Amino acid sequence: MAMFQYTAMDATGKEVKGQRDATNEESVASFLKEQGMMPTSIKPLVKATKAKEKKKGPAAAKGLNIALGPQVIKSKDLTTFTRQLAILLDAGLPLIRSLKTLERQAKNPVIKTIIGKIAYSVEGGSTFSEALSQHPKTFDKLYLNMIRAGEAAGKLELILTRLAGFREKAAKIAGKVKSAMVYPCVVLTIALGITTFLMIAIVPKFQQIFSEMLDGAPLPAITQLVMNISSWLQNNIVLAAIIIVVLVILIKLSLKTEKGRMLFDTAAYKGPLIGSLVSKNAISKFARTLGTLMGSGVPVLNALIIVRDTSGNELVSQAIQRVHDAVKEGEPIAAPLNSTKIFPDMVISMIEVGEETGKLPDMLEKIADTYDDEVDNAVSALTSMIEPLMIVFLAVIVGGIVIAMFSPLISIIQNLGGS
Repeated sequence: MAMFQYTAMDATGKEVKGQRDATNEESVASFLKEQGMMPTSIKPLVKATKAKEKKKGPAAAKGLNIALGPQVIKSKDLTTFTRQLAILLDAGLPLIRSLKTLERQAKNPVIKTIIGKIAYSVEGGSTFSEALSQHPKTFDKLYLNMIRAGEAAGKLELILTRLAGFREKAAKIAGKVKSAMVYPCVVLTIALGITTFLMIAIVPKFQQIFSEMLDGAPLPAITQLVMNISSWLQNNIVLAAIIIVVLVILIKLSLKTEKGRMLFDTAAYKGPLIGSLVSKNAISKFARTLGTLMGSGVPVLNALIIVRDTSGNELVSQAIQRVHDAVKEGEPIAAPLNSTKIFPDMVISMIEVGEETGKLPDMLEKIADTYDDEVDNAVSALTSMIEPLMIVFLAVIVGGIVIAMFSPLISIIQNLGGS
């Protein structure tokens, strides 16, 4: 007997955590199912894991949980694994043989090890979803719940195909959003580097020239401002670096709090430049995830919880939580979704039609496809707007310093010409 720590969802979709003394993970899973709960993670406590390793040796350790190390399959590799497994199962190969085939073909040692552990657990009597749940850092709630639904319906290969397609589309959209953010970040970094170089290396030389040739005459206001900033940077460059580092740390710490994330996500969702892109991407992700889960047979309450946890946006997450609470009381999805005021009327109308016709998963997929195109358009529009704005911003910063330095020089040249 050993002590196991588990996480499960009850009939209402609420997450339940606890510990249970049992012979193995399967016994804990059976107990939870008898209690009407769906297990999402079962793992032995550290002490129990060490005791098993001493008693049964390295061979038994192969099927144990991630307590053995922080091994994680990267997102791109996980999508490839999902697609390949779906193809093998669709070709008629048994699950264990398919897993062993993928294990032999894997060149990445981390992937090979995790697939080997999954195959070992399945050979030992675990279901595929139970084997996957031993690696929660690789297989999230969305992945596990879709696999459970596929096992229950006897359509595992279909669910894996759908899951692979979902991950490929999500990665494509995420890549486009990230690419739109790269350009302004690069330009801002270059602007900061050029400005710092000018202030520390170039401006002091002009300052020396002015002090020698103007004989204490007052400088233009913009020139004096630049000189003051340059002098402060020269004397406090370490302090400036510390201030920047502290600001970055404070921002990161605030984003770990619910209020900080809410403030940042609300500003991004409703911002003048990136707001359209962020909101359309959030709607696309919401519709794609919920539609894929419900189309795979996951109960709506569980699906809403998974969508909430994977939204990546605190504003959307809290809105989905309100929708979940309303649906739990027997309401349809459209009405509470409309009350959140963050989803467009068109989305609400399509969801309402989907509920009335009994084809909500299909309607959500159509919404996702529509907003995927909208994200493409938003990325193109944002890029076309940001490029000239960044050029103007860089020109203003560098041009302002140049004008500030050359204004006194013009006066000096005119005085020399008059004399």
